[in-house]
Amino acid sequence: MAYDKFNILKSKAVPLPIENVDTDQIIPARFLKATERKGFGDNLFRDWRYNPDNTPKEHFVLNNPIYSGKILVGGKNFGSGSSREHAAWAVYDYGFRCVVSSFFADIFRNNCLNVGVLPVQVSPEYLQKIFSAIEANPNTEFEVNLPEQTITIGSTGEKESFAINGYKKENLLNGFDDIDYLLNLKEKIKGFAENTPL
Repeated sequence: MAYDKFNILKSKAVPLPIENVDTDQIIPARFLKATERKGFGDNLFRDWRYNPDNTPKEHFVLNNPIYSGKILVGGKNFGSGSSREHAAWAVYDYGFRCVVSSFFADIFRNNCLNVGVLPVQVSPEYLQKIFSAIEANPNTEFEVNLPEQTITIGSTGEKESFAINGYKKENLLNGFDDIDYLLNLKEKIKGFAENTPL
């Protein structure tokens, strides 16, 4: 399933300064029955967003109208716990294209990269600067530049580089998942097969 190409993202950000956010908190297990990547955004952080009677918890950040944007900023060790890819689906389906943290669980990081969400790992010091910038002004805009592999705080101009696997970077730039990548090589593979003696 292809997704939107990721190049340079300029957006406000939603702060979630909580450490060790696990995949069961991102998308509770009771919502894992669906097999398509649709509708999971409705239940992103379900138990933190809603009361048992389905009324919104007004103090949770996703229910606070002063925060918006396509960037989610989490605390250290974001995406730990079980390997459910539905957690990445929920983040994408809600509308986030980038998650920033000082550390990601490996499986969650890879699941994000597979569905078009860019996980940007920054230093703890820079992460704190991001949270401080949002606290000072929720309308602060950030620039996530995938070609240059940098993230910049618009209000201060402070920039930091981030690492990404080269193959995953190319897929994000082209809006490819693994199957799209192979399909894109179809003619090259066909040509190689036709010109390679058995």
